Amino acid sequence: MTTRAVAAELVTAFATGWPENQPAIMVLSLTTHKGVRDFAFDKEQALLIAKTIKETAERLTAPKPARGR
Repeated sequence: MTTRAVAAELVTAFATGWPENQPAIMVLSLTTHKGVRDFAFDKEQALLIAKTIKETAERLTAPKPARGR
């Protein structure tokens, strides 16, 4: 992954769907503290993204336990 000048934003909610008049695209809505951003994908892109997210998620480690105060 490349180094970026801006930190990643935490996604607090997401939704998927598709416009009735454009059934060949999927819309992914991501919500962060800055608001909602919508992204459109065709079927090939959506399947590749799903595969990549699944493979990456399987490699994630468990979160570290919170320290007591």
